[in-house]
Amino acid sequence: MDLRFRTARREDVPVIVNLINEDPITAARPSSGEPDYYAAFEAVDTDPRNELIVVESDGEVVGTMQITYIPGLSRRGGERALIEAVRVAVPHRNRGIGREMMRWAVERARERGCALVQLTSDKARTEAHRFYGSLGFAASHEGFKLLLA
Repeated sequence: MDLRFRTARREDVPVIVNLINEDPITAARPSSGEPDYYAAFEAVDTDPRNELIVVESDGEVVGTMQITYIPGLSRRGGERALIEAVRVAVPHRNRGIGREMMRWAVERARERGCALVQLTSDKARTEAHRFYGSLGFAASHEGFKLLLA
């Protein structure tokens, strides 16, 4: 399968939102108010420490992910790459697209000089945990969240 990785454009927002919302865990989350996806897109798009990526196959968007680069003093001042909102369109799953996406993201972080790549995954996503483990990611930390809205 020939995959093309590129920075998302404003016109990709509806497709990206559909990819995110077709996930049952995401769909079950409570929401407050009307989302402003275009404002969120603009915030990500104009921030040099964020990349919203779409993956195309034959001109169709089949996946998306966001990479955020976080500077810090730990890891000897090394930047870290946080990979979030990784989604592959339902009809295109189990074809190696997710594996290629993660390979691409890790290489992108390596090229940028990051000290490490990290991600979080909902505890209910046991298949995703096995997948990330097969790529060499270690479940080394326990994460915590505090919902504010």
